[in-house]
Amino acid sequence: MRLQHRQTIINLYNSGILPDIIAMQLDITKDEVHKVIKEQASEEERKYKTVKRASNASSVGMFYLDAVISVDLAIKHAQYSMWKALKEEVPEFNISMMEEAQNILEKYAKSKVTFVILHIDIVGSTEMSMSLPVERLATIIQTFTQEMSLIIAAYGGYVLKYVGDSVLAFFPVNLEDRYLPCANAVNCARSMIKIMREGLNPILSEYDYPEMGVRVGIDLGENVVVRYGWGGSSRVSAGQDKREMFKKLYFDILGYTISITAKMTTFAKDNQIVIGQFVYDVLDKSQKSSFKVLRIEPDIWNYVSNSTGDIYTLYGSSMKE
Repeated sequence: MRLQHRQTIINLYNSGILPDIIAMQLDITKDEVHKVIKEQASEEERKYKTVKRASNASSVGMFYLDAVISVDLAIKHAQYSMWKALKEEVPEFNISMMEEAQNILEKYAKSKVTFVILHIDIVGSTEMSMSLPVERLATIIQTFTQEMSLIIAAYGGYVLKYVGDSVLAFFPVNLEDRYLPCANAVNCARSMIKIMREGLNPILSEYDYPEMGVRVGIDLGENVVVRYGWGGSSRVSAGQDKREMFKKLYFDILGYTISITAKMTTFAKDNQIVIGQFVYDVLDKSQKSSFKVLRIEPDIWNYVSNSTGDIYTLYGSSMKE
């Protein structure tokens, strides 16, 4: 197939035209269209993984990552992942990112440490569960959490856990520079919203499924890393056809910050980011300009700042973003 013909297919598909329509317009078979789309998606995934590997270098949180991350690649990767998943080709869920988080937390076991906490969940998943088969809903949620996990890792964060349709992550903080992890977390949240809007939702729409929105909460503060028992697992012994059992400690994060971040998220509207005062204070002027104070009744939000003694102020991102 000529290069120009292939590019026409890609352009039409990226414009939201269904493969069946593309085949009819170009007088070619649907199989040819799907082959081009799949090859292009594979190439984009390869590029995306290259960017992700580069961003996963040690001390990654010490760099401003928004300038090197291609959100367009992430969007295309998300489109392909959802498209493939809905064709009942669900990719194996990658839990290595959680293992990386455990390795980081192990270093801080039984100690207090400052993290930027990010919590993201889906808006309207309850309504979706009432209109979709359980298996299909699970597929959509799995694809969503996988794509959100990838972009979290790209921005230097770590997935702590998955809870239903939400993802809880943390960004390590160097106390000498709190700006970079806060900026990376906020930019990560903006990219998440864009991936949902431009990556996952267009594919859901193709299948006449309801579109999804997300809400994100971000806060900065001190947390306690705790150790919980032993988790069992297994692996194949090197050079042998047998599996051996091994145990590994499981680490979690407790504290004021992680508790209120989940609460903060509930105040976000569809596709909005809510940040706490501590995050807002360290952002630069241009980033602050996109956030406004949230007016919340004291009987609903009465958390007190441990630095000012006043009600802890929350800020919401502009809905025009």
